[in-house]
Amino acid sequence: MSDLPQAYLSQMRHLLGDEYQAFKEVYDRPFKNGLRINTLKTTQEEFQRINPFDLEPIPWTNSGFRFSSDPDREKPGRHPYHAAGLYYLQEPTAMLVAEVLDPKPGERVLDLAAAPGGKATHIAALMKNKGLLVANDIDPKRVWDLAENLERCGVRNAVITNERPQKLADFFGPFFDKILVDAPCSGEALFRKNPSSRDQWHPNLAKGCSRRQVRILESTSQMLKPNGRLVYTTCTFTPEENEGTIARFLKKHL
Repeated sequence: MSDLPQAYLSQMRHLLGDEYQAFKEVYDRPFKNGLRINTLKTTQEEFQRINPFDLEPIPWTNSGFRFSSDPDREKPGRHPYHAAGLYYLQEPTAMLVAEVLDPKPGERVLDLAAAPGGKATHIAALMKNKGLLVANDIDPKRVWDLAENLERCGVRNAVITNERPQKLADFFGPFFDKILVDAPCSGEALFRKNPSSRDQWHPNLAKGCSRRQVRILESTSQMLKPNGRLVYTTCTFTPEENEGTIARFLKKHL
């Protein structure tokens, strides 16, 4: 706990009140990873018959499981089943996003910040490779990781783009039934998984991220069809980037 930014801990103490102590203790617990079965290549029943891992079901998705790192067992990331695309290693909480988006076969769906492809491959699986998935990322290097993961998982209904949100909006207009905006953020929820992210955090980071998030939502909303669904997510805890960003966007558009 000593290497967490003190300003961050003070922020969470103020935000959580009586729940702060329970939150702080989470950082001392063993980290559990997530594995999502890729239903484009196998079924849950088929995978369970050949599964070599000790898996714990995740309640919010039928295809998701937790697993603990065990030095005496083969790591899922190095197993041939992973290379074959039978599953995708993904944070358990991240598996909720595509379920909330609820993409259907035959729909037009945009994943605006799709790299490295965890949520995009989940979306494609729920669409059963039917319809159109536009998987975009603004980072030209991360797009290659996205392409590799889409191919490995057998995604056939995706188009990959590498554009700014406003340029996409100018091209598509109100085209999509569903849009996912997994917005760039201060990344506070990554501190436990990726300790190096703690060094990049500072108290004023959320303000800049929030302004950028509102601009992204402004552009992205132009691509949503009437009565469509837009899901906004972050991997941070600060209300300024979550409830605050959504409130500022809705205040302008409602």
